Amino acid sequence: MPELSHGRRMLVLAICCMSLLIVSLDNTVLNVALPSLQREFDASTSGLQWTIDAYTLVLASLLMLAGSTADRIGRRRVFMTGLVVFTAGSVLCSLAPDLNSLIVFRMVQAVGGSMLNPVAMSIITNTFTDRRQRARAIGVWGAVVGISMAAGPLVGGLLVESVGWRSIFWINLPVGLAALLLTWRFVPESRAPKARRPDPVGQVLVIVLFGSLTYAIIEAPHASLPVLAPFALVALAALVALLRYEPRRPEPLIDLRFFRSAPFSGATVIAVSAFAALGGFLFLSTLYLQNVRGLSAWDAGLWMLPMAVPTFLCAPLSGRLVGSRGPRLPLLVAGGAMTVSGFLFALFEAETSNVTLFIGYVLFGVGFGFVNAPITNTAVSGMPVAQAGVASAVASTSRQLGQALGVAVIGAVLAAGVGSAPYASAFVAAARPGWWILAVCGLVVLVVGLLTSGRWAHRTAERTAERLETAEIRQEAGAHA
Repeated sequence: MPELSHGRRMLVLAICCMSLLIVSLDNTVLNVALPSLQREFDASTSGLQWTIDAYTLVLASLLMLAGSTADRIGRRRVFMTGLVVFTAGSVLCSLAPDLNSLIVFRMVQAVGGSMLNPVAMSIITNTFTDRRQRARAIGVWGAVVGISMAAGPLVGGLLVESVGWRSIFWINLPVGLAALLLTWRFVPESRAPKARRPDPVGQVLVIVLFGSLTYAIIEAPHASLPVLAPFALVALAALVALLRYEPRRPEPLIDLRFFRSAPFSGATVIAVSAFAALGGFLFLSTLYLQNVRGLSAWDAGLWMLPMAVPTFLCAPLSGRLVGSRGPRLPLLVAGGAMTVSGFLFALFEAETSNVTLFIGYVLFGVGFGFVNAPITNTAVSGMPVAQAGVASAVASTSRQLGQALGVAVIGAVLAAGVGSAPYASAFVAAARPGWWILAVCGLVVLVVGLLTSGRWAHRTAERTAERLETAEIRQEAGAHA
């Protein structure tokens, strides 16, 4: 990629952030619409889970493929293709005649979305080559998640109340088309110096692993053991096959050597835990505010602001702290705040009081605002630039997988706890195990962040990068011999 002026770099960052906005906004907006979908389609809790997880699962399954493909054939080309598919999928979602169709069209959306976030992050990584500038750019990128969380519930609530849930997908059209035109005009093409070959076997194994595991979790409260056991066994077999097959390939879909870096491994675990907490938090909060408290979609969106605004404010601060002091402090703040928030709900039933509900939402928003920048920066900073697409795709995959698992696990716990009891009266008690799970997720962020952000961890990242670069040089030498 040619060296760009400061203004051009800022424009590229803005274009990439537009793609993140529509992908992130889509999830927060849809969460507000879940009760409306439940009423219109007579959907069960598992049906609502699938409207969220069909999207995040496809994203998680295809992100690594999209990242490596973009490095191979061109990042701008894949990015523009993703914008077209995502925008078309949004139109289909707005026309869905039933819940099953909506789930399928959400998967179409996700195919396009898989070509956006990891590729955009790779473009940012290659545009901002200075470490501090890149950390600040990633902080801005993380702030967009806060914007989507702040705007999503409000915009979604307004649209659901005034027009209907289908209108929430219309907002992707102008943003998607504008991003497409700006990308074509201003984003230069770039690719990795050495093209990576496709790994179809690894891709199939990832899809089978994620899909079967999530199905077993979501359907656990409703299906018998003989029905669920085969899916659990298939997930286990796919995991074992993936771990045995990938190291034997010269250019695997998932380069397991990345995980020799303690910061990279830590960032992966933290991403899964933090986004599992986010997915479960949004799922529980939306259903509680509208189905138990009886709030409208607009009022429920207003109640989400105490969580969304701190996320928006803390994300750029986290990016600056990562650039100046490293990832440890932001991770400790993130893990501590998310843990306290979870304990507040689990121990004191914070949702039953306006004051404690407000405090719990603020704490979770602060924690989530601080967690995104150190995840992204740590995932890509220790890797060779040529591997930026794959490394950022693994980080993005961890986020989406975490969110899918969070919705699956928390939804399953809620469905099992509510059972046949009246929904409103049983919700608080049924949700308590879910809040405990979210508190544990925050504690994982805190502990893993502390363990993988020290000097010894940084040395493992340096050794891993050296080994990867050496291996690439040997492969190139062997290819030319």
